[in-house]
Amino acid sequence: MINPRFRSRPVAPRLGAVLLLLASLAAVPLLGAEARRGEVLVIRVDTVIHPVAVELVQDAVREADAAGAAALVVEINTPGGLMSSTREITTAMLGARTPVVAYVAPGGAQAASAGFFILMAADVAAMAPGTNAGAAHPVDGGGGDIPGVMGEKAAQDAAANIRALAARNGRNPELAQAAVLESRSFTADEAVRARLADLVAPSLPRLLEALDGRRVRRGETVVTLRTAGAPVRNLELSPFRRFLGVLATPDIAYILLTLGFLGLYFELTTPGAILPGVIGGICLLLGFFALSVLPVNYAGLGLLFLAMIFFIAEIKVVSHGMLAVAGVISMVLGSLMLFKSPDPALRVSLELIATLALFSLAVVGFLIFMARRALRAPVRTGREGLVHEVGTARSDLAPHGKIFVHGEIWEAVAEEPVRAGEPVEIVGIRDLVLAVRPYRGASSASSASSDSTVGTARLSAP
Repeated sequence: MINPRFRSRPVAPRLGAVLLLLASLAAVPLLGAEARRGEVLVIRVDTVIHPVAVELVQDAVREADAAGAAALVVEINTPGGLMSSTREITTAMLGARTPVVAYVAPGGAQAASAGFFILMAADVAAMAPGTNAGAAHPVDGGGGDIPGVMGEKAAQDAAANIRALAARNGRNPELAQAAVLESRSFTADEAVRARLADLVAPSLPRLLEALDGRRVRRGETVVTLRTAGAPVRNLELSPFRRFLGVLATPDIAYILLTLGFLGLYFELTTPGAILPGVIGGICLLLGFFALSVLPVNYAGLGLLFLAMIFFIAEIKVVSHGMLAVAGVISMVLGSLMLFKSPDPALRVSLELIATLALFSLAVVGFLIFMARRALRAPVRTGREGLVHEVGTARSDLAPHGKIFVHGEIWEAVAEEPVRAGEPVEIVGIRDLVLAVRPYRGASSASSASSDSTVGTARLSAP
């Protein structure tokens, strides 16, 4: 008799379960073995992180996804930038279908502050020898600490963001947070040891070789990179965006503001010139665009406006140059305070400040000299403009008659008889009658000023 425990059981259900199990196990290696082949797209972010950099990264992500690229390499060399722009970049990177590699390069480059967030958001974080990353503590628009509760909220928000980015990609969230809360910075080797970076590569070709075969997760898909020997295509900024990127640098922004102020000052001191005012207005608007994407200290900007007010007041008020000196001092102080940041890349160079201060002083001094000279010049129009002018007697003046001057015929009375056709000099005017005397050349002109009142008085004589 057969033992009931060994009674025959249906084979089909068991076979179906085994096949289902085998299919499930086979799906895992197939999922991980999905190879990402194609070209490698490379972009370079070597400016302050601002809206122009956001557009570059977003366009690169769209291009890489559309082309089915093997990877998108973002070369980073930035001192930091706007937190709002940083979040837009990291959001674009996290939403990409293409694996994103952040590469801090070349040697000597940095991924500080905002650049560190971009490094943590990448699927692969790589650094070249001699580079550093970190120092990501949030600061205000002037480069200083944010005071009070708002400062604590900003720091905690940034810390939570960097922890989330680091944990997503298997990096050390505690040390990533220390880069935010304690402003810690790491060299390339230190970052690899601390599990903040994945590898150190001296060049882009070596980086692509090291990436070959590495697996990264994009959503629910695990992708195996095939980058060794892949064609490389560099994505460049359009000329217009490159132009905007150049504008959004402290030195260029400062030059534009200075030229804008000088152009408007020239227009105010010499109304009707038009061209200086137009150029100055354009420079000011471009400068304000740069200020909108840079960390600005508004006290410095206010001092620059105060300098312009002092320069204009120097023309209207006799201060013997004191207002002009005050304007130069305000301009220099405002220039030093305009971009307050611990990083030299976010400050105006001292050489540029000195050069533009001297240039502005020379331009303002020249315009003040010309304005004072114009105020001292004799009047050439109206009643005063006729005095000391030379006309021609149209009739004998004995003493009354007519003269021709400035294209007009006037009634005149002469100090002494003058024959028709002889030149006469006007020495005074009363109502519509001119007081004249015979013109004797330079000697007559030199004494005209002292005699003009006498000529006026004689108009009342019969």
